[in-house]
Amino acid sequence: MTQGSGEPMPTDGNVRRRIGLVEDHESVALGLRSILADQSDLDLIAVAATVDELLASSPTLDLVVLDLRLGDGSSPRSNVEKLHAAGAQVLVYTGAENPFLVRSAARAGVLGVVRKSEPAAAIVSAIRRAAAGGQVVTTDWAAAIDGDPQLPDVGLSPRQREVLALYASGEKAGRVARLAGLSEQTVNDYLVRIRNKYAQAGRPAPTKTDLYKRAVEDGWLPMPEVPPVS
Repeated sequence: MTQGSGEPMPTDGNVRRRIGLVEDHESVALGLRSILADQSDLDLIAVAATVDELLASSPTLDLVVLDLRLGDGSSPRSNVEKLHAAGAQVLVYTGAENPFLVRSAARAGVLGVVRKSEPAAAIVSAIRRAAAGGQVVTTDWAAAIDGDPQLPDVGLSPRQREVLALYASGEKAGRVARLAGLSEQTVNDYLVRIRNKYAQAGRPAPTKTDLYKRAVEDGWLPMPEVPPVS
């Protein structure tokens, strides 16, 4: 599992992350390009006004920074799903003026939300963390998953909730088995059933990071603390 955002992500100065940006306001795109220009580990290699345009250029990306409100009328959820299908993680970059759009993106499985109005250092830090696969926990992201009354209950049993909480918090299946007094095969069977229940509820959780988000959304794990900006 990716590290919780209360902990610093390990960095490797030799790793260069490939970043894409979907933004249909030229001035905003130029601003982000300028912010990232001096970052030796972050390469903004593709900028497009729509997700379809970005994907048509066929770049291999570690992260896509995605504006929520685009001129083509596309939905955040659809855009995130397209980017995930192409193998890219997503960080929302927004004015956060529409809570519904933020919630929609949060439910689609983005790594976090960062406001365009944040200081440049905070934006770079968020992109760096997300590009390395880490959660970017901000007050906007926390409010989006905490304040959505439409998240359907998936009906997990107490035992399934126990397995989910242990596994999603970072434990491996073998360790979960030991802690819960189960066989490793039983733990894996539970995880399959848990994922199926979330998928049937329209809240898919194919990865461990997704399971972590679902556990937080449903209250089986505590809301992560928002780290101070250094």
